[in-house]
Amino acid sequence: MKLKTKLITLVVAFLAAISFALPLQVNAANTDMVDTSNNNGLMTYYNYYDMLVHYGVKAVVQKVSEGTNYVDPTAKYNLASAKQAGLYLNGYHFARYTTVEGARAEARFAVAAAQSAGLPIGAVLATDVEASEQANNSYAANTANNKAFMEVVQAAGYRSTIYTMGSWVGTKMSVDKGWIADYPYNTSRDRYTSHHAWQFRSDQQFAGSYGNFDVSQLYDDFFTANQTPSPSAPVTPAPSQPAKSNVVSDADYAQTGVFKPSATVNIRTGAGTGYASVGSYASGESVIYDHVYIRGTYVWARYLSYSGRYHYVALGVNGGESYGSRSSNAQTYSHTYYTVRSGDSFWSIASKYGISMYTLAANNGKSIYSLIYPGESLYIR
Repeated sequence: MKLKTKLITLVVAFLAAISFALPLQVNAANTDMVDTSNNNGLMTYYNYYDMLVHYGVKAVVQKVSEGTNYVDPTAKYNLASAKQAGLYLNGYHFARYTTVEGARAEARFAVAAAQSAGLPIGAVLATDVEASEQANNSYAANTANNKAFMEVVQAAGYRSTIYTMGSWVGTKMSVDKGWIADYPYNTSRDRYTSHHAWQFRSDQQFAGSYGNFDVSQLYDDFFTANQTPSPSAPVTPAPSQPAKSNVVSDADYAQTGVFKPSATVNIRTGAGTGYASVGSYASGESVIYDHVYIRGTYVWARYLSYSGRYHYVALGVNGGESYGSRSSNAQTYSHTYYTVRSGDSFWSIASKYGISMYTLAANNGKSIYSLIYPGESLYIR
């Protein structure tokens, strides 16, 4: 008995040593589906294709809208890129509703946003129910509101389900078959097999992609039905004849990252080929950027040069060839950004960081009378 105990102790110690030596596994559950939104910036064909090939991701669910006045600016581009890479396409709406009438209004807004973004009819358009508005609502009200939202979405030709936290299922609302978020993996596994999907982590990172991602395991074909993915190789156009793109052609968003060109790219004084070229970056060099612009054919990154002026480099063709790789590495940045929430103002945000609201507005090319929207990223310092 003593020998057996000693052997067991040695085996356990050996296995523990191995577990500490091995890298953290990303596939504790199947990484079947990934969420994307403006928090991840513009996703390219290469980003999604890498997820499919190296991580087994087969479906994407892209944020398309929030409330009744916010449309995710990356939705159209990201859905087009995911389609090109051969993933199943889905969307979600971040709910703010508190009444049946409000739920129906948000559903109509979400359907319009999804259609504009290119989400195919028959795909899933889920309602993301986790905000303070629902936390303060009754079980009966939340259940009725969710039902009203999904009825409008389904009448428009999309399928719908509820995304919410595991702790809210059966306490804040009724959820028959939903998409449930609950972490960590070791305490939540096997609890949600009766639902469509289980989101098991919110901090997944993928090589070459920006920020953290929510990933989910699928338990049925709800998020992969009614579609036949048809991947296509990315277009690599001749420099004199840039590829035409059917994705969004005029948008911008605040995103900080590192761009490493794979070939020489020109440095320009503005986001367009019509602006003067004042230098170049060669393959192997890198540039830290703080904003991304889509201008017609190209996607541009902005950075502050040593001269104190903004300069721009092309990241690639809009919906086509990439001119290098992009990554997020917070350790390389000294800047602070803030994502606007509902109810925020220049005054409240400036007070939070101890700066003047006039400085805050000016830092972002605005005046204190400019409108700011939930989800918008503001440069603080």
